[in-house]
Amino acid sequence: MKRPKRSFEIFNISFLDVVSCGFGAVVLLVLLYKPPEAAAPSEQEDSQALLRKVIAAETKITELTQQLEAEKKRLDQEQALRAELTEQVEQSDQTSEQSADKKQKLESDIVGLELVQSSLKRASISQNTAVKRDEEVGGIPVDSDYVIFIVDTSGSMKDIWSRVMAEFIKVLDIHPKVKGFQVLNDNGTHLISGYAGKWIPDTPQRRKRISGVFKNWNSASNSSPVEGLTVALRKYANPNISLSIYVFGDDYTGSSYDSVIQTLRGLNTNKRTGKRLAKIHGIGFSSRYSTNRFPILMREVAKRNGGTFLALPR
Repeated sequence: MKRPKRSFEIFNISFLDVVSCGFGAVVLLVLLYKPPEAAAPSEQEDSQALLRKVIAAETKITELTQQLEAEKKRLDQEQALRAELTEQVEQSDQTSEQSADKKQKLESDIVGLELVQSSLKRASISQNTAVKRDEEVGGIPVDSDYVIFIVDTSGSMKDIWSRVMAEFIKVLDIHPKVKGFQVLNDNGTHLISGYAGKWIPDTPQRRKRISGVFKNWNSASNSSPVEGLTVALRKYANPNISLSIYVFGDDYTGSSYDSVIQTLRGLNTNKRTGKRLAKIHGIGFSSRYSTNRFPILMREVAKRNGGTFLALPR
């Protein structure tokens, strides 16, 4: 028996189901898809402004960096120049100090030369080349057989110590020959402790040795010659000898002049005869810290004790 032939229909139920599902999927996609929202005009403007600020900040940083490097380079140059100028100033100061020292030495040499010339004018040499002592050189009597030096060793005097030493040697030289001498500081401390209470013999070798020790002398001082004069008069003054005392200083730090004068009057007087035991001379120096107190004191002391006061120039 022959089967009847089935007719084929394209729009059958199965096909319609497929088409419906596809169409539904498309609709679903359309519903789910959300297109990007366009940026608002105000936000775009803010972004552009922020970008401009960033660019401007980067440019400023670059400029500041360049300026910083330039300032650093300039600072290095200024420091190098300052160091060079400082070195030049130090060299100039050293030159000035050397010039000042030379000037002081020259002035001291002039004063000493005047003393020596005055001594030579008054001195005569005998046939046996012995030097005849003059009784007065440059206003200072040099007829004593014994000599004591009292020297202020304070800091202000140490600043001009080369001048002090030069004058010490010159004053000693104007005494061609003495029987003995001593060197104390203004506090009464001996230059050579081994000769304390004794006279230093006067020989060329002793004078040379004393000058060498004097050059490097460091001893405490209070810039008041009272103590030194007291030691000198009590230990060395004697009615049977002729004694001269030379006081070197630039200042007096004591209180009263009258007390010093009264003390020296008692110490420098022979109790039996009433005569002076020693002549007291003063040599005044000028330093950075000198005042007129030392000249005032020593002028009066020298006047009352048969001596002379000399004020040396700067």
